[in-house]
Amino acid sequence: MSGRRRAVLLGLGSAELVLTGAAAVDLWRRPQREIHGWKGIWWLGIFVQPFGPIAYLAYGRRRGRGRRR
Repeated sequence: MSGRRRAVLLGLGSAELVLTGAAAVDLWRRPQREIHGWKGIWWLGIFVQPFGPIAYLAYGRRRGRGRRR
């Protein structure tokens, strides 16, 4: 494998890990009332690569209500 191809694959793999990690942390901390749909389904969905974490971060979270703790 060429150096450029390896660098691209490492970059894409790193981005996938970061997106999955960010989605998992957000899903863990966010209460059910601030999520569209069921949390259990989103847990399964974020591990469908590469679209699951992107879908959760774009559509799975409710917006405009602010974070309450």
